[in-house]
This record gives sequence, C-alpha cells and structure tokens, in this order.
Amino acid sequence: MRLSVAGLQFSYNSHPVLQDFSFQVEPGQILAVLGVNGAGKSTLLKCINKILRPKRGSVLLDERDVLKMKGRDVARHVGYVPQTYGEEELTVFDTVLLGRKPYIQWAATQRDMDIVERILVQMELVPFAMRPVNKFSGGETQKVIIARALAQEPDLLLLDEPTSNLDLKNQVEVMNLVVRAVRAQGISAVVSVHDLNLAFRFADRFLMLRDGQVYTAGGREILTPEVIYEVYGVPVILSDVRGYPVVVAVGEG
Repeated sequence: MRLSVAGLQFSYNSHPVLQDFSFQVEPGQILAVLGVNGAGKSTLLKCINKILRPKRGSVLLDERDVLKMKGRDVARHVGYVPQTYGEEELTVFDTVLLGRKPYIQWAATQRDMDIVERILVQMELVPFAMRPVNKFSGGETQKVIIARALAQEPDLLLLDEPTSNLDLKNQVEVMNLVVRAVRAQGISAVVSVHDLNLAFRFADRFLMLRDGQVYTAGGREILTPEVIYEVYGVPVILSDVRGYPVVVAVGEG
C-alpha cells in the first residue's frame, strides 16, 4: 500500500515539533528520515503509528486513514520497531509469535505458526528459535524485534534508528534484511537514521528535517553538500566508492 502523509502537525504542549509534514512512500520503497537530534524524526514515526495523536493532518494507507483506525487494526497494517525495548525473557519463536497478537482470538492457529516459521527463515533466525532473547547480542536482538514486526504482516514498516548501538557488521546485516523484506513483501518502510552513509546506501527516498519542518524531500538528487550543510551545519563532500555514495565531513560546523 502507498503511504500518504498530508498536513501532519504535532506539538508537545504549545511547542510545535512537526509543522505541515506531507510526503508519500510507494510499495517496495524505503524512505529514510534524516536530521539532527530533536528534529522530530521519532515523533513523526509515532504520529504515523498513532502512538502520538497529531494536532491535524492525515496518514493514509491507500485510502484508509490510520488515525481513524482502532488499535488492533493499526497493528494489522503498521509494524513498529522502537529505539528501545524491554528485556525479553521469551524465546525467539515466542517473541516473533507476539507479532501475531492482532490476529489471534483464542489461540495461535497453524497459519500463525507457519507465518512465524517463514519470518524466522527470512530473518535468518531459525538456528536460534528456542533461545531466550535476553541472551542475545544487540544485533541479534534487533533482528528478532524486526521479525516480530514483520510477523504482523504489515503494509507499512516503521523503524526508529534500527542500527543505533550496532557494530558495522550488524548495521549492514540488519539493513540488508530490511531491504529484502520490503522488496519481497512489497511493503513500504520509513526508517529514521543518524548514519548518512547507511541511509544513502539502503534507502530509495529521503526526507530531510530541519526546525520541525520538511526541509526537502526526494530521491538521491536532493542529497547535495549544500543541503546537508543546511540541515546538519557541517561541510561535507560526496563521493562514490565502488558504486556506493559516501558522505565525508570535511570541517566543523
């Protein structure tokens, strides 16, 4: 489904955080949300997921308004991976099975089990299915939490800094798994990211935030040194290394 956000506004008390946000994400696309700390990246994801209630605006999946859905319906259409999550004492299998909760009436069905098994294969977690999640490293745990969101069979996947606190190997593995899931299932994804190089490598579209507003949005053509300086306040150069776009800071703000 296409995600269409129009005129979205949100304030904490009287302090505006999001001002007139509008953008679209097509099925099979990944949108990277970029900006400095406090720019509104996490708030935007929570408004899209109805965790926070926007002051005005709409969030549409095709023609369905997420902001008018009941909680169970939101969970059936939107998978959310937060920045932080509690210690999981459950096994990997049971944790991913929790993603089926919006569909389960009395007990998990064979279809629920089959979906969990398919997601475990997709996320390369089958060898760890019976291990407790709280015994995992940060990278492995992140894969489990993403798998739980995918088990919801969402039309839209929201990931809030999914690579924070991960080493380079796990950053690349996690983002590759996200890309494969988005492409294979034809869903949309919105990812807030701090690392510009990860965003440039894995995302299709970009939303640059500054001072609670959309500074610019589009494809790779918007990622110029001038725009990055305006958003981050740091001079950079852009280069190409074996086909991968790379941004390098070359001075102080």
